[in-house]
Amino acid sequence: MTQLNDGAEADAEEDALPSSSASSPAMVVRMLEDLDLREGLSVLEIGTGTGWNAALLAHRVGGENVTSIEIDAALARHARGVLHAAGSGVEVVCGDGSRGWPGRQPYDRIVVTCAVRRVPVAWIEQTRPGGVIATPWDSPMLDWGMLRLVAGEDATAEGRFSAYSSFMLMRNQRTDLRIFRDVVHDDQQPVEGRPALSPWQVGGDDWEARFALGLRLGDVWTAWDHEPEVEGVASRLWVATTDARSWAAVDSDGAAGDRYTVWQYGPRRLWDEVQAAYDWWEAAGSPSPDRFGLTIKGQEHLVWLDERAQEVRRLP
Repeated sequence: MTQLNDGAEADAEEDALPSSSASSPAMVVRMLEDLDLREGLSVLEIGTGTGWNAALLAHRVGGENVTSIEIDAALARHARGVLHAAGSGVEVVCGDGSRGWPGRQPYDRIVVTCAVRRVPVAWIEQTRPGGVIATPWDSPMLDWGMLRLVAGEDATAEGRFSAYSSFMLMRNQRTDLRIFRDVVHDDQQPVEGRPALSPWQVGGDDWEARFALGLRLGDVWTAWDHEPEVEGVASRLWVATTDARSWAAVDSDGAAGDRYTVWQYGPRRLWDEVQAAYDWWEAAGSPSPDRFGLTIKGQEHLVWLDERAQEVRRLP
């Protein structure tokens, strides 16, 4: 970690959240390989950070062909200094990376060092047809994906997902939500039920299931409370929508042969939706991330499964 809270002081230790870091070398290599870099290609990097990745890009394609944009003025200033001292030739600009950098378009490659939930149309518009965009992918359910897109004509792009990636979310796509501050209130009257689906199947270590649920549901996030101080409850999984209007809580009694109780509140019966999405994933053969793809036409994002054979979801 190289920065917390966008460089501001946190009021409390639990509010100190990472906002910039140096990526793991293995992940950096993987993304550079996905780009299929060659000398002379024009590259735009979104998120300069420490400047190390930009230096690697410069070594491969030539510093005069690399532009790196960083939204944080202090980080941009530091990276510009170290890259200049190294004689890299990289142009570092301070600005909003979600808008790309039109000054040197079109680019043959765009590489992104933060995660997104939607791909900004500016990136596609600024990429030469046939060019590649490599970006980490995030959903409110799980930050665990990578997306490799090939740009087409007229602001279109298409590509596939892969697994094993975790990056900080792009700043202008963040959501700051907390269960007891924003979602659950004392005057709410939830409906009780008995779920067939275990909370561990949704909030546990089955990353492929959670990735698929994130694509299918889109606006649903989870949070665990393992000591909720509720009689007879050992663990509770909270599930909520990003508009904070609907939620579900699934309780486990912690005994042998766990018994579960679900409480649901809001205009949507959220655990019922989660159950339906999980059943869909299992019926499709429990697909891994690399069976999913994304087609973009302007602002429209269409997630599909298996060579566009099945529409998974249209992102709003």
